[in-house]
Amino acid sequence: MSDFAETGPALIVRPLARRPYDEACEAMRRFTAARQAGTPDEIWLVEHPPVFTLGLATRPEHLLDTGDIPVVQTERGGQVTYHGPGQLVAYLLIDLRRRGLLVRDLVCRIESAILDTLADFGVSGVRKPGAPGIYLPRDDGAAGAKIAALGLKISHGCSYHGLALNVDMDLSPFDRINPCGYPGLDVIDLRRAVNLGVADLSVADHGPAGRDGATAGATAGPGARAPGTAAIDLPTVAPRLAVHLREHLR
Repeated sequence: MSDFAETGPALIVRPLARRPYDEACEAMRRFTAARQAGTPDEIWLVEHPPVFTLGLATRPEHLLDTGDIPVVQTERGGQVTYHGPGQLVAYLLIDLRRRGLLVRDLVCRIESAILDTLADFGVSGVRKPGAPGIYLPRDDGAAGAKIAALGLKISHGCSYHGLALNVDMDLSPFDRINPCGYPGLDVIDLRRAVNLGVADLSVADHGPAGRDGATAGATAGPGARAPGTAAIDLPTVAPRLAVHLREHLR
C-alpha cells in the first residue's frame, strides 16, 4: 500500500473492511492487551454501519435526537461523534514509546497525514487550537466545517482508536448531535469539498441544505459529482491516507 521503503519500527496496514463498531472495538482491546515488546504496530482501515459513539468527556445534552441509530459508550477521549457508510475510519494501534512519541506528537502526525490526504484531492484543511481534528478554512482562514475527527485511547504506552475522515456520506445524522460537543458545528465530507471548491464554502452541505437552511450547492446525495471531477470514494481515498500515515509515523 506504500510506494517507499519501510523504515523504523514495522507498521502493518490492514486493508479496508466494513465491520460493526462493537466488533472492531473489542478486537482493538484484545490486540492492545496481548501486545508484547516486538508486536508490530498496525493501522486498520474500516467502514462502520451507522452508530453514535461517546467519548469519556461526552455530556448528555450533546445527544439531541439519536432516534434509531445505536449509541455506544467508548473508552476513547473526546465527545460524541457519528460513524457511518462513506466515512473512512483508521484505527492506529501504535507503541508510542517504541517510536519515541508523546500523545500530542501522535495527534499532530495524524492531523498532518489527513492534511496531506486532502491535498491529494486539491482540498486545503486547517487545524483548530484546542479542538483536535481537521477543518476546512473559512474565507478569513479560521477553522470552519469539520471534515475529520480524532479520538484516542492510550493504554500502557500504546494507542488504539484513531481518526474518522468523512469521504462521501449522508451527513444528516450529525444534525442529531452536537458534533464533538460543539453546538451548531458544521460538518462536511471530501466529495462535497472537492465538488463545491473550498473557496466557495461558507456553510457545510448536509444534503440539500446546510444547518441554517442555506443551500450549499447541488451535490446533495452521496455519490453525486460535478462534471469533470474524479470519483471520491473509500477505495480511492483509503490507500492515500495509508501512505501518508506511514510517512508521518516513520
